[in-house]
Amino acid sequence: MVAPFDVIAEPTRRRILDLLRERPRMVGELTHQLGLSQPSTSKHLRVLREAGLVRVRQDAQRRWYELRPEPLRELDAWLEPYRRLWEPHLDLVERRLDTTPD
Repeated sequence: MVAPFDVIAEPTRRRILDLLRERPRMVGELTHQLGLSQPSTSKHLRVLREAGLVRVRQDAQRRWYELRPEPLRELDAWLEPYRRLWEPHLDLVERRLDTTPD
């Protein structure tokens, strides 16, 4: 299995995850949204599927791709200690914006 970090390093795959976050989609719709060829879109989906980030659901002749949140929880857990590093800085920016006149 491919590591999720390696897979999401590629911008097109992150875009696919963004689209699938909204709702399940078929390859043709993803191809149109991404402006890619169907073979290129399918290649990215295969990598995402092999990493466990998406699953495919067969519905008669159609194949729906949908997000699998479980591997993303693992990424989120790994990021947690780093989030503590930047959150205080974001709080400072927020306070600064709150005190800046419009």
